[in-house]
Amino acid sequence: MIPSMNLATAFRASAETNREKTAIFWGDSVYSYDHLNAQSDAVAHALKTRFGVVPGDRVAIWVQNCPEFISAFFGIQKAGAVVTPINNFLKPDEVCFILGDAGCRVMITDSTLGGAAPEIGEALPELETLTIEEFGELPVPADSGGVVDHREPTELAVIIYTSGTTGRPKGAMLTHGNLLHNIESCRKILEAEDYDRFVLLLPMFHSFMLTVCNLLPLLIGGSIVLIRSLHPPKNVMLEIVRHKATILPAIPAFFRAMLHDSVPADIPLRAAVSGAAPLPVETLNVFSKKFPFPLIEGYGLSEASPVVSFNPLRGPWIAGSIGKPVPDVEVSVRNEAGEKLPDDEIGEICVRGGNVMAGYWNNEEETKKAIREDWLYTGDIGYRRADGFAFITDRKKDMLLVNGINVYPREIEEVIYQIPGVKEAAVIGKEDPRRGEMPIAFVAPDEGVELDEKVILAFLKEKLAAYKIPRKILMVDALPRNATGKILKTELRNRNV
Repeated sequence: MIPSMNLATAFRASAETNREKTAIFWGDSVYSYDHLNAQSDAVAHALKTRFGVVPGDRVAIWVQNCPEFISAFFGIQKAGAVVTPINNFLKPDEVCFILGDAGCRVMITDSTLGGAAPEIGEALPELETLTIEEFGELPVPADSGGVVDHREPTELAVIIYTSGTTGRPKGAMLTHGNLLHNIESCRKILEAEDYDRFVLLLPMFHSFMLTVCNLLPLLIGGSIVLIRSLHPPKNVMLEIVRHKATILPAIPAFFRAMLHDSVPADIPLRAAVSGAAPLPVETLNVFSKKFPFPLIEGYGLSEASPVVSFNPLRGPWIAGSIGKPVPDVEVSVRNEAGEKLPDDEIGEICVRGGNVMAGYWNNEEETKKAIREDWLYTGDIGYRRADGFAFITDRKKDMLLVNGINVYPREIEEVIYQIPGVKEAAVIGKEDPRRGEMPIAFVAPDEGVELDEKVILAFLKEKLAAYKIPRKILMVDALPRNATGKILKTELRNRNV
């Protein structure tokens, strides 16, 4: 049990207990708990004295994977502020929207990202920045940074932006209590102990990584094996063996790649966790025969902090199932009227528990749609068996999963509509053996207008992250519609493209 009311005090307690222990393995470098605690104190002190940050202010983190992400995260928490992690694949326009919507006063960034995006400063002149390259020069205060012990579990800790069908990201508001609840549930289901070393190879801003690979190990006195580079893939396994990692959370694409690698005789892993996208049954079956440790599939969403369910660590592992709810979380299947459905009937997967978000930032209308009578309506369709195992049969309407990251066609379509001469546009997904899915755009030009595919792609590349860019732009005279004028995306999906 993690004995604390907020993330700042939880980390401080863990750091003081494990002062000299290695918190992060980073290639040839190691970072102790004492180092991270002192550096996060320095960040908190700088935020308060240099930037005037007060409890409740939003502070963004926009950095590549690095140990300083951790110092930034807990430094913000120690200042009593709210962390807004930003996807480091996003383009300046997308970053500006999040910063503006969240009302971020300060952004912690690195020279690679921040230095390459001067337009952010031009668009948001009042935004102040602190780079991780400055961290080593920040003074460590004598008063331990003034940790804000009085932050209550119900107070806001993190706003994670998740794409929505409206075409603009929505900020899921996660409280200290939400995250601590989910960390404790994950600790129980993974039987995590202070000797565990979690492999962190996915982006640290991702909600799956934030809870399972950042917060969980550090709040229980464990360690993080932070991977510098995924290329070549065999480097990951070498780092796992070198640093004696025990738990590997990743996405299905990574586990599919592992099937083609040789298995080290001294592999130290005791469990692998698959999340962020459906795990193919074939991948699980082959993996289970090849490796001496279990691969357990889980399910979650940012709005649930994010973990909802897991296949049991010690089995049974049901191929194609998202498993059973994690401890202290309920899952039910409901119809459109909100009525609970019997076992084996298909409906919307709903979640209830202390991990469910407080709502969407500044978006009461979407909050009311998502949370009804304490139940979070996920938008995922599936069913639940009598033994408690749940299955997802369909995903959120129109959503694509590209390399495990949610991509919503509406967001891409809205950008395409900004191009002069575009009459209408529709984006669908097609299966891709490497990416899971790939976006394909159908574009109909205004009468008498000729549009060039290369010009459209060039425009999109300036506005959208690379993984959102359609792999094909198909020019059509008109999009198929039904009698009410709705675009028939099913028909588009059935076309041979």
